Amino acid sequence: MREAYHIIRMTIDGHIEAFLEMLAAERGAARNTLAAYRADLDDFAAFARPRGITPGGAGTGHVGEYIGSLHQSGLAARTQARRLSALRQFFLFLLREGIREDNPAAEVTSPRLPQSLPKYLSEAEVDGLLQAARAFPGLPGLKAYAGLEILYATGLRVSELLALPARALASDAAVLMLKGKGGRERIVPLSDMAKLAAARLREASAGLKPPPRYLFSGRDPAQAMTRQGFALLLKQVALRANIDPARLSPHVLRHSFASHLLAHGADLRSLQKLLGHADIATTQIYTHVLAERLQRLVQAHHPLAR
Repeated sequence: MREAYHIIRMTIDGHIEAFLEMLAAERGAARNTLAAYRADLDDFAAFARPRGITPGGAGTGHVGEYIGSLHQSGLAARTQARRLSALRQFFLFLLREGIREDNPAAEVTSPRLPQSLPKYLSEAEVDGLLQAARAFPGLPGLKAYAGLEILYATGLRVSELLALPARALASDAAVLMLKGKGGRERIVPLSDMAKLAAARLREASAGLKPPPRYLFSGRDPAQAMTRQGFALLLKQVALRANIDPARLSPHVLRHSFASHLLAHGADLRSLQKLLGHADIATTQIYTHVLAERLQRLVQAHHPLAR
């Protein structure tokens, strides 16, 4: 019995590991993405094991039963959809490798997702955050101010921000070339204030030992600041700006960047390139801003609106 379980476990690990290696090598998946896929597939493996099947050998009925069990346990629809998406990608990999002849997850209906609008700050609130960060003392204050300036000026993801090398934004270049999610390269414009904030942070960090490798260094200067550490820093700035800390995160700043650009006349295609979205459907979550702008346009210029 124990030997049979060992064989099943080896099969599970072999297929999942091969899939994760493909994601890393061919798609340039980030560490957090790989960890999320692993967690989702391990959860399905735990579901399949008592039923005497391996994840790679599951059928459509098994996948449907699994998604149904997630719904019954009260798991959020978005989490259910993400796990089904992970299974679809996993089985598609097995299909392409000739391990399976079908994709059983492709026939399972995805949970209906609630329509939610991106959360973002007003322009006045962003100004308040920047003022609060300028008054924040010491190196943490310089990190907070530089982070806010760069995130709001570029719409970077927090992982992209914290991966910036120490010499980032040091040249006179008006744009920054970076490799983002999925290994996709894109160009983002830089503001003078963002470059100045980065220069001040770099100057203040110059005396650290060992010399920082990253613009936003952690407690160990040789390591980058963690996402958790940066998020905590933003919460402290939010309190100083009289903004509810629960409303502020690096991703909220990314949403603010996008929403404010659209409100001032940017188009969705340009915004898609700036944000690094592979599909414009992802960018279309911001169409509520376009609708508001068009409504103001009609109210201001249509003869019957006067």
